[in-house]
Amino acid sequence: MPCLPCAGLCGEPILKEGRARWYAPDRASDSDLPQLRVHNSLTDDIDLFLPVSNRTVTWYLCGPTVYDACHMGHARAYLTFDILRRLMEDYFHYNILYQVNITDVDDKIILRARQNKLFNEYKAAAVSANNYKAVESYVAAAMSAMRNKLENKVTELEEPLPEGTPAKQIEKRSEALAEAKFKVDQFAEAEAGVKEATTIETILVPSRDAVAAQLDKEKGATVTDPKIFEDHARRFEREFHEDMASLGVREPDVVTRVTEYIPPIVEYIAGIIKNEFAYESNGSVYFDTNAFKGEGHDYRKLKPGTETSAEEMAEGEGALIGGSSEKKHPNDFALWKASKPGEPSWESPWGNGRPGWHIECSVMASDIIGENIDIHGGGVDLMFPHHDNEMAQAEAYHQCGQWVNYFLHAGHLHIKGLKMSKSLKNFITIRQALEEHSARQLRLMFLMQPWDKPMNYSDQTVDDAKAKEKYFKNFFGAVKSVLRTDFVSERQGWTPSDRSLREALLKAQESVHASLCDNMKTYEAIQILVDLVQDCNKYLTAEDKPKNLLIKKVAIYVTKMLRVFGLIEGGDEIGFGESSSAGGSKETVVAPFVDAFVEFREKVRTAAKSKSGPSEFLSHCDEVRDSTLANLGIRVEDSTETSVWKMDDPEVIRKEVEEKKQKAAEAASKKARAKVDRLEGDLTKAKNAAVTPTEMFKTGSHAEKWGSYDDNGKPTTTRDGEPLPKSQLKSITKEQKNQEKAHAKLVKAAGEKGIDAYIADLEKEIEGLKINLV
Repeated sequence: MPCLPCAGLCGEPILKEGRARWYAPDRASDSDLPQLRVHNSLTDDIDLFLPVSNRTVTWYLCGPTVYDACHMGHARAYLTFDILRRLMEDYFHYNILYQVNITDVDDKIILRARQNKLFNEYKAAAVSANNYKAVESYVAAAMSAMRNKLENKVTELEEPLPEGTPAKQIEKRSEALAEAKFKVDQFAEAEAGVKEATTIETILVPSRDAVAAQLDKEKGATVTDPKIFEDHARRFEREFHEDMASLGVREPDVVTRVTEYIPPIVEYIAGIIKNEFAYESNGSVYFDTNAFKGEGHDYRKLKPGTETSAEEMAEGEGALIGGSSEKKHPNDFALWKASKPGEPSWESPWGNGRPGWHIECSVMASDIIGENIDIHGGGVDLMFPHHDNEMAQAEAYHQCGQWVNYFLHAGHLHIKGLKMSKSLKNFITIRQALEEHSARQLRLMFLMQPWDKPMNYSDQTVDDAKAKEKYFKNFFGAVKSVLRTDFVSERQGWTPSDRSLREALLKAQESVHASLCDNMKTYEAIQILVDLVQDCNKYLTAEDKPKNLLIKKVAIYVTKMLRVFGLIEGGDEIGFGESSSAGGSKETVVAPFVDAFVEFREKVRTAAKSKSGPSEFLSHCDEVRDSTLANLGIRVEDSTETSVWKMDDPEVIRKEVEEKKQKAAEAASKKARAKVDRLEGDLTKAKNAAVTPTEMFKTGSHAEKWGSYDDNGKPTTTRDGEPLPKSQLKSITKEQKNQEKAHAKLVKAAGEKGIDAYIADLEKEIEGLKINLV
């Protein structure tokens, strides 16, 4: 029988060339729904978003497989969907049910937990036995096996694909080959580390992965305690939730774990078997892709028209799956895996086993949301096989033609040209990233990129985000400075420049709305806000008396949008909220600021009593600006006419002060070096000029050249008694006249203290400057 759409969907599908059938939701009765269009992976087009139930939206997001620390590739997905969710909840005002799953049983978790246990036991025993030669021999065998595995993978991927292979499959093969070669290069670094090692502890660091894999191959089946796998998963699940909180990601409405859904999963699989879309084989259960397609269903909706490659099947089935011989067709995938020794297992009608990877999401989303989902989200790397197989399972179970209405996929995060991933070991954990950058800066970095396209993680992308953050901070500070003035005493009404700023605000509001309605283009919206801030800054610079109420309106709108994007928490009307109110009494709140003022006042009084000059007063002013107020989170910006204060993170201000001091020190050092060079030149000239004109030809190297002199000290004969020619006498006369001028100038410069003291002072000054240069 032909498959039918679920309730709430149009009866006739939309057919696009090269795509699976897509049933658009019926237009809701709520005519006030926004004209929001989103990139729907099911059509690979920008489609009008229509929830099945007016403003209520159901949203399922693939959560983490909790086998290791989360990295920035995960942040790309979860921050991206947090931004989209906030837009839909806080800007478009949809009521969202947001569900996230936790995959806490999986081949990766099983392998990592087993290998960690076996490696730690091996290391403890090796250190205790203290037999370096034995460890060295075992490491060599493990490293050799690992190299062979990596090189074999490269060789396999270098095999030419059949003629007529689709371009996308060729591209994916090329990417896989680049990643495989990258792993070989990385492994060479590990081999170099092994060669340099001299102790058991040091040799096991670079060889850890190879040794763990070898130990698992030999002893993995002996790890039978289910708590080992559970404890491993819970540890990284907790870290995941902590990382999401650190990034400012909103908590989901529902979290579901695979291990808490085993009975419903078994029941669900039984339902698919009953509907004749799955079969049991050797204790495992497989989805029958041919039977599914034979009943009129579309399979591979997200990547239609492409044959499933061996690499894709391996990715979907996991490292611990059995051979393909027990399947009816190579493209059939596991719903239930018969467990082998060393794997956790649960009872089922087909024998002890565990769920396949894809079935968990179909079951948990169906339980919480039902037989139709408005939005399903995840990383683009999950598109096939995971998401395609999810939909196939659910549509086979519910016997409908469309389980998901809109599939949203966040683009890859690349680093140095490759996808950031744990398998490539080219990742930066979320916690490492947050040591260098704030959560706001990372969020802003993602906001400045298309959410559905690949992006690079680099110093440039982060620096761009930091520059934008600083631009907004300075704007808010400038606005608050103006708002502290008494606007009531000023002239009201609007000037032409006031009207122009108002028009710029209206235009920005319209443009931001249009960008957000068009596939939630936050990168366009951020730039529009930057342009609006630029217009307002120009207005503030040009106007002697800017209108408080007008610039306040601009700042409130910018703040509102940044809050919608998740860049601002708290209820401050304007700005990022660094001035969040502290608890306690009024005295507790104002005490640090009053203390700072009283301390400054005391220093000024002391300086005044001692009749100090202006420099000491200015020094105290600089100290209170660069130290006292900076530590209180107040930035003071001086200009020729006045000073403006702004609130900011104390650490940021202190860093700016240190950078300013560093630049000033570098400039002073450069200036001092130039002065030393100049003084050393003066010293050389002074020493040369110190010789009197009558003695200049009788000292140093000159004394060896001449035989006799006249009354003025000029040579008349050579050392051999030969008279000097007229041309040489003329030259000697010229030299002596130059010396007379230089000597006279030096005598004048030395004054009463004399030439020797003058030269000594120069030498002393140079020595002092050189000490400060070090």
